Amino acid sequence: MKVSDILRVKGNTLYTASPDEPLATALAMMAEKDMGSLVIMSHGDLVGMLTFREVIQLVVKNGGTIGSTLVRTAMDDHPLTCTPNTELDDVRRMMLERHARYMPVMDQKMLMGVISFYDVAKAVVDSQNFENKMLKAYIRDWPAGDEDKEG
Repeated sequence: MKVSDILRVKGNTLYTASPDEPLATALAMMAEKDMGSLVIMSHGDLVGMLTFREVIQLVVKNGGTIGSTLVRTAMDDHPLTCTPNTELDDVRRMMLERHARYMPVMDQKMLMGVISFYDVAKAVVDSQNFENKMLKAYIRDWPAGDEDKEG
């Protein structure tokens, strides 16, 4: 299974922010759209990722406030990315190694979407459930008397 399989199910609605906009504006969008992350783009290029992890770290560092902080101050400026052709096993490994909950999907320099650890876990579970159903149906439909018989 590949990342493109998740994107096909998820749809292609994308929300981004600029590194130079106020963090409060980006957080308002995240809250309004019920999103845990925003991809940060500048002049058509991926320049960062903003998740609640970065926001919490910044708020603690600033004594509980965000004030007039810009997105670029809080964002992860080296986000983990993948392509639509990346295998889910590779994505799962990368996300676990970096403790990443969200990953932008890039095709060359074009943002194709964002997948979450939840999306990956759900795809794996759905795939396993499908395989289990197929195996049960195969066993259930196995013709009686076709077992190997010893002489």
